[in-house]
Parts: sequence; structure tokens; C-alpha cells
Amino acid sequence: MKHPVSEANESSPFGSLSQSEFYSHHSVAHNSEYITNSRGLKLFTQCWSPLPPTTISGVVCVVHGFTGESSWFVQLTAVHIAKNGFVVCAIDHQGHGYSDGLIAHVPDLNAVVDDCISFFDEFRNQHHLGLPSFLYAESLGGAIALLITMRDGEKAPKRKFDGVVLNGAMCGISERFKPPWPLEHLLGIAAVLIPTWPVVPTRGSLPMVAFKEEWKRKLAIASPKRPLIRPRPATARELMRVCKELKGRFEEVTVPFLIVHGGDDIVCDPACVEELYTRSTSKDKTLKIYPGMWHQLVGEPEENVEEVFGDVIQWLKTRAEGVTDEKSATEGGA
Repeated sequence: MKHPVSEANESSPFGSLSQSEFYSHHSVAHNSEYITNSRGLKLFTQCWSPLPPTTISGVVCVVHGFTGESSWFVQLTAVHIAKNGFVVCAIDHQGHGYSDGLIAHVPDLNAVVDDCISFFDEFRNQHHLGLPSFLYAESLGGAIALLITMRDGEKAPKRKFDGVVLNGAMCGISERFKPPWPLEHLLGIAAVLIPTWPVVPTRGSLPMVAFKEEWKRKLAIASPKRPLIRPRPATARELMRVCKELKGRFEEVTVPFLIVHGGDDIVCDPACVEELYTRSTSKDKTLKIYPGMWHQLVGEPEENVEEVFGDVIQWLKTRAEGVTDEKSATEGGA
């Protein structure tokens, strides 16, 4: 099955189809709703599920990245995963997509982790308890996903995930994208004095350096919910803090994981996910660095997209089958 991005155009992720026609064409059911978090913010959530006769083999919870959302490129990947036999859910983080909050402002990533845990736990417990469950995360979402799994020990097995797919994960920001020296070292002062002003410079516009295909850059910019402003100081400081925290905790990563990362990614440093792979204590870990590919792997030419997401789907299917077989063997021997 081809990734649905092959049917998009530079102005719509659904190409020439309406949204409802798009779902029907891909034999996927779709629902959306707002939930209210502990801080009183309304957060937008979505889910996609394959229509019969496709058998559901697991649940995939999607975590989007900074300035991203669940209703544009990420939705196309969600539909692709759903077509392959998974129920997929996603949430727009505060300040992103259709959720409440100051646009593109994340002063405390732990609050976002709390939101994801609350929604994903509720979704799995209400609708698909007992199925193998996975996280699929892009860019900053990779950091969020890792922090989610690090909390597994606190309330396991309720919260436990059976695996994580890390796509372009933000385990470390590339030196080629960070604010130029000495501004990086002045973020602490700016975060106190002007925490929400969108003034932090980066070395390049995110869509321009993340999407290799020009028409996909145009599609990214065409999203009515994609902010095209500079990062806010408090947010930039928090992103750098989280990357530093994660680097100090790579040994705590025990969950099975697949890393897919562009070798020429100048946003999230490939060397950092290589370090994660080396230092993690997971007994089931796979690292795939694709030479010449950029940060947004869905933004690559079609043949590259099919290679990457073919690897993702194969990994998810194989792990879901393994979890199901293990559970059946355990129950049979009980």
C-alpha cells in the first residue's frame, strides 16, 4: 500500500478529494472530539480505524512535533497506519493545531506529556484494552514519547506500551539549526524577560530545511494551523532543556523501538539518536539512518517515502504479531 501522501498536492493533503471522500477511498473510519485537560484547556483529538474486512491487530498513538498538528501531514501517516490494520489516535498539543493555548508555545513539556498520557490511557482503556499498543512519534514528539515510556514504571502495566517508532526524533537539536552563538546562551535571560515573544532566530525556516520536495514544502506552509513564526524564548529554552535531560537518561530507555532518521537531517541531530541506540538498555532496538534524507521523511521523493514507511509498517506488524503470540502462549499455559 502506498503512503497517501502520494495523492496529495501542494494545497491539500487530500488531493482532489474532499476529506470524507478521502477516508472512504482508503476504507478508513474517522472520528474527532475535544477533551479538556487538567489545566482547563480544550485539546483536539482524532482517531482512525480500518473498515472491515481488515482485521485490527493493534493500537498506535501518534505524537506530533513542534509546530505540527494531527490534521495535515501526520494525518496522512495515521491513515496509512490504519489501513494496515491498526486503530490510530492522535492529540494536538497545547498551542498547536485546533487545541487551546498560545500558538507554538510549550513552556513546560512535562505538561504536554501529562496530556498525552491521560488521553492515550483513556483511549486504550475505553476502546481497545488488551490489544498490542505502540507510540509513533515525529521530531519533538519523539522526546515526548520517550518521556512517556520512562514513566511506565510508575503505573505499569496500565501505561505500558509494546514499542515506539521514533521518526526524526528530537534527542538533540543540530548545531546547524540552533540559534547562532551567543544567542543560544542568552535564552535564559530572554525566557525571563520576554518569554512569549516570537523572536528567537534559527538557521533557516523549518519547512525549508525539513521537506526536501518543493511541493511538499508548499503543502506544509498551506496548512491553516501551521505557525510560521520564530520560536518563543521560553519554548526554545524548554526544548533545549528536554534534549539535555534525555541525553542524561538514555540508559532508562527499555521499551522496544525503531528509529528512522534522515542522514542529512539538519534539524534533529542524527548523532543523538545513534547515541540513544547505543546507550539504551532495550533488548529490541532497530536503527535505520537513511543516507541523504532530510528531517521530514514524508517530505522525501516517493521512492524514499515508500522505503521508510514500508520499514515502519513492517516493524509495527511484526511486533504486534509477536505480542499477540506471546499473550496467547501465556494464556494457554495458565
